[in-house]
Amino acid sequence: MNDLEEFELTLQEIVSRGGGETADAWMRDIEAEYGRAPLIFKRMAERPEVLISHLLYKTAVTKTSAIDPKYIELISMAVGAALRCPHCTSYHMQAAAKKGASREEILEVILIAGMISNSSVLANAYRIFDEKMARCIPCDSTGIEKPKT
Repeated sequence: MNDLEEFELTLQEIVSRGGGETADAWMRDIEAEYGRAPLIFKRMAERPEVLISHLLYKTAVTKTSAIDPKYIELISMAVGAALRCPHCTSYHMQAAAKKGASREEILEVILIAGMISNSSVLANAYRIFDEKMARCIPCDSTGIEKPKT
């Protein structure tokens, strides 16, 4: 069975089961696999159509990906860390470990996320500096010449 056929079968199951029961079952599956469900999933489950559509999208993206599931979780963990979301970081760290990521791989990804986050802060601040400080205000007020670039 190809990915599209599996997706269509899942849609048929949702229709036959109903949205509420599908959302409940999917939440139980997530809790069984990871020991807990993320808070965002719990809030989404209050409106089953929101949870179902989110998980259908997430599953379609990850299941058809050319990237190994372990690396999808490591990337997700890095993004969560870079966005400073402790819940996302924790959840995806646990998921990455369950998918075979080693302690060393997790630590490397944390370092890379930190490096990119730091670079993003610097790049953003330097761009703003260049825009806003094109005219050197202290230089103008003291008569010091601004270095030529």
